[in-house]
Amino acid sequence: MSENKLAAKVITCSDGVIAGTRQDASGEALVARLGEAGWDVVDTRQIADGVESVRDTLIELAEDFNGLVITTGGTGFGPRDLTPEGTLEALERQAPGLAEAMRLCNPKGLGRLSRALAGTRGEALILNTPGSTKGAIETLEAVLDVIPHAIDLLGGGRPH
Repeated sequence: MSENKLAAKVITCSDGVIAGTRQDASGEALVARLGEAGWDVVDTRQIADGVESVRDTLIELAEDFNGLVITTGGTGFGPRDLTPEGTLEALERQAPGLAEAMRLCNPKGLGRLSRALAGTRGEALILNTPGSTKGAIETLEAVLDVIPHAIDLLGGGRPH
């Protein structure tokens, strides 16, 4: 990672992607958008839906990491949409203002159905985004301008 770039890790939570029946379009879109914004995406993962898989992956990726860990998928009302539950078990502190801003980015759209969370673990900022490509990018854009400051604060004001 270069000294001036912020670091990010992207996790796609999807049984369909794991089974090979669905393309990871939202994860790829997040990686591309973060790259365009000058972020260094240092890890990507594809995991099955579920509380334990989400929790364990978030804990692993947040370990000794001062950066953004962003998920896509599993934030809706489907029976396997358990990303928020897994995220809640991994978070040390919630950041409801970020989650609210992400939901409000499209007030007349499906964002109102999102159960996504935001918060911190150690020096990592964790955000959930929807599994749709459009929704993932819209919600990231809603908070992208404040994320560097949050990560700087989490790292104690150290340079990245």
